[in-house]
Amino acid sequence: MSESEMISRRKAFSLLGLVAAFSLAAAPTVLTASDAEAQQPAPPVTPSATPPAGEETGRERRHERRKHRRERRHERREHRRERRHERHDTGSEQKKM
Repeated sequence: MSESEMISRRKAFSLLGLVAAFSLAAAPTVLTASDAEAQQPAPPVTPSATPPAGEETGRERRHERRKHRRERRHERREHRRERRHERHDTGSEQKKM
């Protein structure tokens, strides 16, 4: 590149700053100039007091998922603990021989 084509870092950053400032200033103008019509709010949904028979609420499903997750985690930890003890016990027996 020749010297006339090179741009300094200072000039590049100032140009970048100007572009950023212009885009921030222009964004609200572009957004407010839209010809789109306002959306009508959706009618409120009245939740029933109890779910239909055989269906669970989201809270109940979430509770069940968390319960199963806790049980699986507990089982993994128990198995890990048992394996650790087995390794420790077999290792100490081999050292005694």
